[in-house]
Amino acid sequence: MARWRLSARLPMAAMAAVAVISTVSAAGPRATAAPAAGPDRPVIRYTEYGIPHIIASDWEGLGTGYGYAAAKDNICTLAQTYLMVNAQLSRYLGPDGRASPGEQQNTTTNLNSDIYFQRINDNRVVERLLDKPAPEGPEPEVEEAIRGYVQGYNRYLAETGVGNITDPACRGAAWVRPITELDVYRHAHAEIIMGTADALLDGEVNAAPPGAPAAAAAPAPPPERTARKIRDAMAAARRQSMGSNALAVGSQGVSGGTSMMLANPHFPWQGKNRMWQSQLTIPGRINVTGGSLLGFPAVNIGHNDNVAWSHTVATVAPFGLFDVQVDPLDPTSYLVDGAWQRMTSQQVSVDVLNKDGSLGKVTRTLWATRYGPVTASVQGIALPWVVSAHAVRDVNMDNLRALNTWFHLDQATDVHDVVNTLETTQGVPFFNTIASDREGNALYADIQATPNITDEHAQSCLTATGRLLFYQSLRLPNVPPVSVFDGKRSECDWPDDPNAVAPGLLDPHKQPRLIRSDYAGNANDSAWLPNPEQPLTFPRVMGDMAAPRSLRTQELLLTAQNRIDGTDGLPGRGFTPANMRQLLFADNSRAADLALDATVTACRNTLFGLVVVDGNLVDISGACPVLAAWKSHKYTSDSRGSWLFENFWAYLQNGQAIEKLPWRVGFDAKDPVHTPNSLDFGNDVVRNSLARAVLALRNAGIALDAPLSSIQNVTRNGEKIPVHGSLHELGVLNVVTPAMVDGTVDIVFGSSFIQQTRFTADGPPEAYSLLAYSQSADPTSPHYSDQTRLYSAGQWVPERYTEEQIAASPVLETKVLS
Repeated sequence: MARWRLSARLPMAAMAAVAVISTVSAAGPRATAAPAAGPDRPVIRYTEYGIPHIIASDWEGLGTGYGYAAAKDNICTLAQTYLMVNAQLSRYLGPDGRASPGEQQNTTTNLNSDIYFQRINDNRVVERLLDKPAPEGPEPEVEEAIRGYVQGYNRYLAETGVGNITDPACRGAAWVRPITELDVYRHAHAEIIMGTADALLDGEVNAAPPGAPAAAAAPAPPPERTARKIRDAMAAARRQSMGSNALAVGSQGVSGGTSMMLANPHFPWQGKNRMWQSQLTIPGRINVTGGSLLGFPAVNIGHNDNVAWSHTVATVAPFGLFDVQVDPLDPTSYLVDGAWQRMTSQQVSVDVLNKDGSLGKVTRTLWATRYGPVTASVQGIALPWVVSAHAVRDVNMDNLRALNTWFHLDQATDVHDVVNTLETTQGVPFFNTIASDREGNALYADIQATPNITDEHAQSCLTATGRLLFYQSLRLPNVPPVSVFDGKRSECDWPDDPNAVAPGLLDPHKQPRLIRSDYAGNANDSAWLPNPEQPLTFPRVMGDMAAPRSLRTQELLLTAQNRIDGTDGLPGRGFTPANMRQLLFADNSRAADLALDATVTACRNTLFGLVVVDGNLVDISGACPVLAAWKSHKYTSDSRGSWLFENFWAYLQNGQAIEKLPWRVGFDAKDPVHTPNSLDFGNDVVRNSLARAVLALRNAGIALDAPLSSIQNVTRNGEKIPVHGSLHELGVLNVVTPAMVDGTVDIVFGSSFIQQTRFTADGPPEAYSLLAYSQSADPTSPHYSDQTRLYSAGQWVPERYTEEQIAASPVLETKVLS
C-alpha cells in the first residue's frame, strides 16, 4: 500500500490552486489570475533564471509539466540519453564515438555501450522489474508521473518540430523522436547502475574464453600485483568522478532557526548527469523544490515544507566479483560445489553506421555464470580468463526501487520519516543521505542497496586477491572495498536476509545512521565520522573506520564546528543563511592551511634557489614570494599563487593516500580532523615537487603569480566566465575539476545544483540555490549561462517557494498545458 502523506504546511494559496500572479510579455508586466490547475491543465510558472514551478492536480499532470519544461531546456541531452539506453548510439553517431554510461565522462565507445545496454534490453531486465509489485516495482504514483512525463516531453517535441529545435546539437537529427514510458524507465535504470558501469562495462562486453587450453596459457599474475593495480585504478577513477558535500545542522548549531541544510553535489557539467531545478506542487499532497537528474520527474536533492535533504557518493562498492575455476579443456565450464556447470552464452547484435553511410551489424557473444556476467577487466585492469574467470554481481541490476525512494523523500515529514523511507525501499543506489528537519534534527544515513557481505561472510569467502582488495582499499579514502569471492562454493554468493527488501541486500538496520542536534555531514568519506563526537561502526563492506579522512572532509567538519563555536572569525555563533553561503564560497584550501608555510620555508631554504629534477635545473626562488603572499589560502578568482600551489600539491601527492605524505605528525584516530599535520619542509620530495610545478607552469607560459581567473574559466557563447574553487585533493569544499572538453577548457564535474535551506518554528522554509552551469544546455537559450555568471560572482538565487513569492517575481511567465 502506498504511504503518501499530506503536507501540514502547504500555503493556503497553493491549496486553493488559484493565485494572482504577474506575467511578463514583450509589452511588459500585467496582473492576471493564474489558471486553476485541473486534471487536464498542469501549469508551469517560470521565475528568474528560468526556474519552473509546476502545479497540477495529480501525479500525471505534474509529470506532464515536468516533461514539457525539461525538454524545452535540454531536448538534445535527453534525446541522446534515450539513444544510449536503447543501444542506438552506433546506429546514428557511429561506433567509434565516446559514450558516458556511468559517473565519469566518455569512458567507453559507442559500440561497447550499445552492446552493454542491448544485452540488458534483450534480457528484459527493466520490463521484468516493471511487472513486479512495489516496493521492487514502481508504485502507482511513480507510474502516473512517468506517464505524464512522456506526454509532456512528446508534446514539446510535437509543438516545436525536430527541424525547429533551437539547439544545434540535435536540430533536425533523425535520432530525436517521441519517447515511450519504457525509455524513461530504461534511463532511470541506467542511472541506478552507473556506479558499476564505469568499472565493468568494457570488461563485460569484451570477455571471451581463451583460444587455447588454459593449461597452455600464460599463468595469471600474482594476487598482490592484481589487487594493487585494481586498487590504484579505482582510486584514480574516484578522483575523476562525481562526489558531493552535504551538511545538516540541527537546533544547537543554528542561529535564528531550528535547522539548516547545505546541499553541494559535485555532478558533471555536461551530459546525462546534469541536474535541473524545478518546484513540483499538487495542492494538499506535495510541495517540493530542488534539483534532479534530467529526466526524473521528482526532486532528488531539495526540500519540502518540513525536511531538506541531499546525497553524497558513498564508499560502498555496488558490485562484487566471483572467481570461478574453469575447466582447462573447456573454459566455458566452471566448478561449483564439486560439479561442473556450463556458462550461458548470448548473442548480442547492434546496428552500426559504417563510414560510407550504410548500416551494418556487429554481433558479439557474451558469457555469464550463475553469479552474473563474465568480465575480462575491472576499471581497465585485466582479469585474464585462464585458470579462472571472473563474474560480476551488481547489487543495483534489479533496482528500480530508487524511483519509489525519491517519491517518498519528496514527501517526508521529518528525519525519522527519511530513515523509514531508506529502510523500507533500500533504493538509494550508491549514496549517503544527509537531512535536517523543522524539529531541529540533523541526520546522516548510509542506508542503501548494499551487497549482503557481513564481516563473517567476507572472512569465509574472500579469495587471496579479494582479501587484499577488500582490506587494503580501506587505507585509501573514498575508495570502496571491492570483494572477490570464491565462486567454487555456492555458499559464497550473497545470502538473502529476511530483513532486506530484495534478495542479496544487507539488512538495512545494520547500516549506519546518526541523528544529532548539532550537525552531521559527509564529503564522500565513509560513514565513520559524520560528527567527530560520535564515530560510527558498521560492516566493512560499507567502508573504512578509524582511518584518515580526506582533506575535504576535514575542511567540512572543521568549518561546521568552528562556526558553531564561533571561532572562525565571523560574528556570532551558529549558522545563518549568510554565513553558510559565505563559508562554502570562501574556497578555502585545507591543504594550504596545513602545508603552505612549510612549503614557503622549504623554498626559502633551498641553496641558491636551484633544484635538479628530471634532468632539469630549476630556479624556484621566484616561487617563494608568490606563495608567501598568498596568505588567504583561498581559490577565489582573483587569487594569485593558488594555481602554483595546486600544481605543487598534485606533484607532492601524486595519487598517494594523504597519510603517505611527509608529515612530521602522523594520523591519530583520536584526533582525525587535525591529523596528519606539519609538513616536513626538510624533505627533498617537498622542494622537488615545487620545482616540478614551477617547471610545468613556465613550460606552459603561465606566470607563477597568474590570477586564477586567467586560467580557470569556461567559455559560453564566446564569453569567458571565471570559475572559482579547486580540486577535491586540496581540501576545497567548492570542488571544480577543469579539463579539455571538445577542444576547449571546461568544468567536467564540480559544484552543480547548490541549495541552502533554513527552517524556523513556523512559516515557510527560507532557501537559496544555484545551478552552477545554468538550466539549459542549449547555447541559444537565455538560461544557458545566466546562473554560471552568478556562480562566478559568488551570488545565489533567493528561492521562490510559496505562492506569494512566486507571484511576486517581476519576470513571471506562465504556460498552461491545457
